[in-house]
Amino acid sequence: MEVMSNQSGLKPGFPDRAKEAAEFDQTKSGVKGLIDAGVDKIPNIFIHPPESRPDPSKDASTDHLHIPVIDLSGMDGGRRAEIVGEIREAAGTWGFFQIVNHGVPTSVMNGLLGSVRRFHEQPSEVKKEFYSRDESQRVKYYSTATLHTNQTAHWRDSISIDFEDSIADPQGLPPVCREAFVEYVSNMVKLRNTLSELMSEALGVRSDYLASIECMETQRLVCHYYPPCPQPDLTLGITRHSDPYFLTILYQDSVGGLQVLHDDRWVNVAPMDGAFVINLGDFMQLVTNDKFKSVEHRVLAGKVGPRLSAACFLFPSAKNNNKTYGPIKEILSDENPALYRDTNPTEYFDHYMSKGLDGTRGLPHFRL
Repeated sequence: MEVMSNQSGLKPGFPDRAKEAAEFDQTKSGVKGLIDAGVDKIPNIFIHPPESRPDPSKDASTDHLHIPVIDLSGMDGGRRAEIVGEIREAAGTWGFFQIVNHGVPTSVMNGLLGSVRRFHEQPSEVKKEFYSRDESQRVKYYSTATLHTNQTAHWRDSISIDFEDSIADPQGLPPVCREAFVEYVSNMVKLRNTLSELMSEALGVRSDYLASIECMETQRLVCHYYPPCPQPDLTLGITRHSDPYFLTILYQDSVGGLQVLHDDRWVNVAPMDGAFVINLGDFMQLVTNDKFKSVEHRVLAGKVGPRLSAACFLFPSAKNNNKTYGPIKEILSDENPALYRDTNPTEYFDHYMSKGLDGTRGLPHFRL
């Protein structure tokens, strides 16, 4: 999830929490700056309450569980019905799955992560040019999107770029990663189109249905850098949350740390060479009337690092910020009535950010 917030509705924490957060923000050097300075203890703003931290004894009990892996080879031939069925099952039970043989060259995927590393490992003075919390700014570098609304900060830095209407515009991109970002987004457009068709068919509607309602026209590419942490048992890369968007396409390196909540247990999302992690957002659960799930997930901090990942969030374009979305009428019936009221992206995102990333879901607010 990555929705920027400048709001000051900070939840109570330790004394001077707001002051420490502001001082950290003003350095414009992020978590990487702390590591470069040689800290051996994490600042107070990064210490999460005990109930939010991972419990190794409980996590070990899910080592035998794995999110589904779906092979997309043959999707335009004899395997299409099988693939659609696998997506339907994974989206309805896990809300997360990995895809392989998706058509995006490995060179493009690895080129992106290489450029992400190069950006974040530049001198702070170079990166500061892009440091911002202005939601209207297309390209921005920051640390913890909800730094001034959440009680605790997250152990990661990010660079975010909006590609309105999925146009791979290089304007304003950092030189060190411009070419790789543009090439990657161009490939994400093709993959988005493929997934949109397959998921439409999995819902039992025509293959161009999701494309026709313009729910995934804009891409927000958010590339994360999780530095090694001297006290990983006290903090998190990002706390538990669901994504507010329609769909997320994630590429992660081999370090690991991503976990998904399944049947009230945290399950590791093991990195796979050449695979994308697909997770459904809140808006997808709303329009599918709970047929597909948006589930909570988190990223652990670790002593090994940096961990690199790139999340491509898909949501309506700015022209549709006030467009009404609700449960798809074609899948409703007397036996399957609408479970959610209609809303629009602006209303949903505003509500999502107002509550912060505190483990409280945004969807129940819109349930009938």
